[in-house]
Amino acid sequence: MNKLELVAALKAKAHMTKAEAAEVVQIFFDEMASALARGERVEIRGLCSFFVKEYKSYTGRNPKTGEKVTIKPKKLPFFKSGKELKERVNGINAQKA
Repeated sequence: MNKLELVAALKAKAHMTKAEAAEVVQIFFDEMASALARGERVEIRGLCSFFVKEYKSYTGRNPKTGEKVTIKPKKLPFFKSGKELKERVNGINAQKA
């Protein structure tokens, strides 16, 4: 499912216009991205959580030349699925869905 498909599903289920549904989806994604940029954790109970991991600087190697290079410190967003999502994907309790 992509963003346009999500907008279409919201439009159909919430009886909104396409523009309203697109705005809701955009606000949702913008707020999640802003929270992660501030270093906050985003948790959607039963579905998933997003958080930021920080990595320190380290020495790596250029795979082509074998030359040592310094990798700068960085932050990366991570996704962790919730128990209910894992069960749904694996077909456990599929009759409840």
